[in-house]
Amino acid sequence: MHQPDPHKLSLNTATVRQQWTLAQIIEGCARHDIRGISPWRDQVAELGLLQTSRMIKQHGLTVTGYCRGGMFPGNDEAERRRHLQDNQRAVDEALELNAACLVLVVGGLPAGSKDLSGARNQVRDGLSALLDYSRPRGMNLAIEPLHPMYAADRACVNTLSQANDLCDELGDDGLGLAIDLYHTWWDPNFQQEITRAGSKRLLAFHICDWLNPTQDLLEDRGMMGDGVINIRAFRQSVEALGYIGFHEVEIFSRKNWWMRDPDEVLRVCKARHKEHG
Repeated sequence: MHQPDPHKLSLNTATVRQQWTLAQIIEGCARHDIRGISPWRDQVAELGLLQTSRMIKQHGLTVTGYCRGGMFPGNDEAERRRHLQDNQRAVDEALELNAACLVLVVGGLPAGSKDLSGARNQVRDGLSALLDYSRPRGMNLAIEPLHPMYAADRACVNTLSQANDLCDELGDDGLGLAIDLYHTWWDPNFQQEITRAGSKRLLAFHICDWLNPTQDLLEDRGMMGDGVINIRAFRQSVEALGYIGFHEVEIFSRKNWWMRDPDEVLRVCKARHKEHG
């Protein structure tokens, strides 16, 4: 499909979280006929899990992903155990919200560590333990590879190849990938790795744009069409493999979109999704 299906647009709540509460975001999505939503755990905790679930159901929204689990590495067994328990709670919350998947930002180096290989081993072990909990409950876990600039503090899984390797090792029953173009558009093996993943592993697809130059590595994401990513070509590539899920807009933008009227932001999201998605 040349143009994206407008009913496949989803809003990651980070896109307007500085302006609106979660309740306002849910109502805003319904008002703008954006049918998908992906909330963050701290926002859900503030509104209340059951109230969040009720509001989302009342407005007929689909929870395309739940942000976020992960952060597996720790300096000792007790710390890693706390992380696992928190991830198990995240699985339970995602189930209550009927989320399509729990998105995993796997974590970087433990405090004071320089052992990147060891951190990646901890991610594998932590993910394996979480799968023992999530699989019987039927919640999909989506590994989100983050750009290598985040390897130290946020995610030591940085390529689609690394994420696919974990799926190969741990099994892809209830385990797959969340592909965020902000983090993966640069990967020369993108097509090869999404083909390797296949439609079963493609659990989520996040869109925004990479501004050139970028002013901040975390909070200067661009609206679709404002940067250098050929979003439409990537979207067509994943859909050609059988991906039928939503296209989730996730924008961190402290000096631009977070300063704008959120109704305007949602209107622009819809227009840019149609034009560039």
